[in-house]
Amino acid sequence: MTETANTRRWWHGATIYQIYPRSFADSNGDGIGDLPGITAHLDHVASLGVDAIWLSPFFTSPMKDFGYDVANYCDVDPIFGTLADFDALIARAHALNIRIIIDQVWSHTSDEHPWFVESRSSRTNSKADWYVWADAKPDGSPPSNWQSVFGGPAWTWDARRGQYYLHNFLKEQPQLHGHNAELQEALLDTARFWLDRGVDGFRLDAINFAMHDPELRDNPPMPRNGKTRTRPFDFQRKLYNQSHPDIPGFLERVRLLLDGYDGDRFTVAEIGGDDATREMKLFCGGGNRLNTAYGFDFLYAPELSPRILRDAIEPWDEGSPWPSWAFENHDAPRAVSRWLPEGADTDAFGRVKMLLLACLRGNIFLYNGEELGLPQVDIAFEDLQDPEAIANWPLTLSRDGARTPMPWVADAENLGFGAGKPWLPAGATHRPLAVDRQEVDTHSLLNFTRHVLRLRNAHPALRSGSMTIVEASDAILAFERELDGQRMLCVFNLSNAPAQFSTGAGWRTIETIGDVDGDRFGPFAACVAICYEA
Repeated sequence: MTETANTRRWWHGATIYQIYPRSFADSNGDGIGDLPGITAHLDHVASLGVDAIWLSPFFTSPMKDFGYDVANYCDVDPIFGTLADFDALIARAHALNIRIIIDQVWSHTSDEHPWFVESRSSRTNSKADWYVWADAKPDGSPPSNWQSVFGGPAWTWDARRGQYYLHNFLKEQPQLHGHNAELQEALLDTARFWLDRGVDGFRLDAINFAMHDPELRDNPPMPRNGKTRTRPFDFQRKLYNQSHPDIPGFLERVRLLLDGYDGDRFTVAEIGGDDATREMKLFCGGGNRLNTAYGFDFLYAPELSPRILRDAIEPWDEGSPWPSWAFENHDAPRAVSRWLPEGADTDAFGRVKMLLLACLRGNIFLYNGEELGLPQVDIAFEDLQDPEAIANWPLTLSRDGARTPMPWVADAENLGFGAGKPWLPAGATHRPLAVDRQEVDTHSLLNFTRHVLRLRNAHPALRSGSMTIVEASDAILAFERELDGQRMLCVFNLSNAPAQFSTGAGWRTIETIGDVDGDRFGPFAACVAICYEA
C-alpha cells in the first residue's frame, strides 16, 4: 500500500541523527564522551528538527574496535556511564519527542564475551557451537581462503580447542554462528532487554555477515576493476563468508519481535559489499523483514555527481522497499573533504549537499558534526586509534579523522568537548565551525540545516513522496517528488561551474541557494519549486 501523509509511519522519511558516543561530549573529564554528555546536549539535537537518534555502541567492551566488539550486550560500559544514565537519556529524548535507536552487533562479539570464553574452552560445552569453529586442513592451514575486512586471514588458531575460529573483522571479534537456533534466541533476548527499557528500534550492524557457508567453500578471486587494493579482502568475491540465504529468515524473527511492542518500533540494516543493493532489498522485502536499510553508495563514492546519485537512487523505485541514505558516518571520511572539488567554495558546497540530502526520497541520516560542515581532521600516525588505519597505513583513509571530538565552544579547552585530554585530538580546523559560533550566525550551515529540515518536514512530497529523475548530466541533477497531488521539482548544480536547466512553466520557487538566474545555475546553486498547476 502506498504511504500517504495521513497513513505514514513515524520513520517513513525520518531524519535520523547519528551520535558516536566517544566523541560527542565528555561529562566527567576522562577524555571520552559518555551518555550523560549526550543527555546534556539533547536540546541541540532537538533544535535540528530530527525524528530520532542512532547511538553507536556504548555496551561493555574491551574497545579493540571501539565498542563494536561487545563483551556484554545488556550493560553499559563504565567509560560511557551506567544503565541509569541510559534510562535518563531515553527519558529526556522522549520528552523532546526524539526516538532512540541503538546498534545491535549480531555478527560477532568480543573474544572476552562470556559466550566465547565458554565456547573456546572445549568442543563439548553448552556454547561450543555458538561460534564458527573448524578443523585445520591436513597441512595445518586455515579451513578456507576467506580474508578479514581489516586485513589478513579470517581464521585464527586456538589451542584450547585445537581448531580455527572465524573472524570477519579483528581476531578479537570472533564470528557468531548465526545458523544456531539457541544463539538466535539469545540475540533476540538481548533485543527484548533494550526494547523493555524503551528503545525505539535498532540499527543492525554488518548484518550480511551474520551467517556463513557451512561447507566453508573458498571464495573465488575478484576480477580487477581498476581500484586500488589495500587489503587481501579486496582480492576476493565474498560469496561464502557472508550473505547466506538463511539470513532473511532470521530477520523475519526480528521483525516479529519488534511488531509485538507498541510505539511502531523500527529496524534499519547496515549492508555493505559488492551485492549490497540486492541484499538491502532482500532483507527489507515482503513486509515482514526489516523496515529499511542503507549501504555505502555515498559513503565511499569518489565524488558527489549527478550520475552517481542517479545510479544509486534509480533501483529504489515505487515497487522497492523504503530506502535510507547517508552521506557521512563514523566509518567514512567527512563528505566535505571527500567530495569538495579543488578551488571550490566550502560553504556553498556544504549547503548544496545538505539541501540535496533533505530532498532525497527515503530516510536520511546525519552524522554528528555534519550539520556544522566539519571537514576531515588529519590525524598523525602516532595519534591513530583506528585498527584498520594502523594496519593498512597509509593507503586506507583513517576513520579517526571523522571521529574527532564534537566542537561545542570555539574558545574553550578542547573546543568544549570536555576538561580532560580527548581520546583523539580536537581538530584545529573545527574551531571556527563550533556550535556556539554558528548558533549566533543566522547564515551558518547549522541554521541552514535547521531550515532545510523544516522544509522537508513541511512538505509531504519531500518527506514521503515518489521520486522521478528528470535530468542527470555532468552538472545538473533534477528530480520531481510527488505525494497526494503535491508535486515538487528539485534542481541542483553539483559542479563548480555555471550550468543550464530550464524548469519550464507552472512552478513556483520556494527555496533557492547560490546564484540562480532564470535557467542559469551558478556553481553549487540549487532550487526547490512547487507545482501550482492542477
